[in-house]
Amino acid sequence: MISVRTITEIGDLREAVRLQKTIWGFEDLELLPVRMFVVAHRVGGQTMAAFDDDTMVGFLIAVPGVKTDGTHYLHSNMMGVLADYRNLGVGRQLKLAQREEALERGIEMIEWTFDPLELKNAFFNVQRLGAVVERYVLNQYGITSSLLHGGLPTDRCVASWSLRSERVERVVAGDPAPAVEIVERIEVPNEIGGGRRERQASISERFLEYLRRDLYVAQVERGETNGVYLFAKRT
Repeated sequence: MISVRTITEIGDLREAVRLQKTIWGFEDLELLPVRMFVVAHRVGGQTMAAFDDDTMVGFLIAVPGVKTDGTHYLHSNMMGVLADYRNLGVGRQLKLAQREEALERGIEMIEWTFDPLELKNAFFNVQRLGAVVERYVLNQYGITSSLLHGGLPTDRCVASWSLRSERVERVVAGDPAPAVEIVERIEVPNEIGGGRRERQASISERFLEYLRRDLYVAQVERGETNGVYLFAKRT
């Protein structure tokens, strides 16, 4: 049975660092080190992990932030789950535990970034958690050593998770999100294949155009061959 808890012991934090290599194949230079986990916990962030008995199978780390209007929020830097434990609900357990802990402290917003070409993550973030996308950042982390990034610019969607919103309350309870009028869409193939750089550039251009028009990603659909980002007008 999987359990989730806050981690603070150095041994657990070192294991979270090791999992980064296992999950993403990062080089040492790009790992979030133990001291980052220590600082995150001590300054009001979150360091949490999922365990199968005594074996760590997933983790997350978040740091506190302040928006320009003075609103406090958490930026969720990283979450990962070992390959053998994916599709078992472990990621959702981690995120729901993260939400519960944040709400206990009066924090009502969590944000994180994700690759728009990773449709499984997009579906999870929007449909399973109730997050929306209102911002898009070009080459957020620069070119990394991760095999997953393939040497491409790290263009990223910013997921905004408004923890007490009607949308999130309904989605995390297992109910449909409130209905909205869809005005634009972006289709993304499940397998980008050749021409990945050009495809990413095209998708990024359309994301930026739609967000400039005051639209946001309200839904994500997944099919056998492609996925679709569905945009609605912000009210």
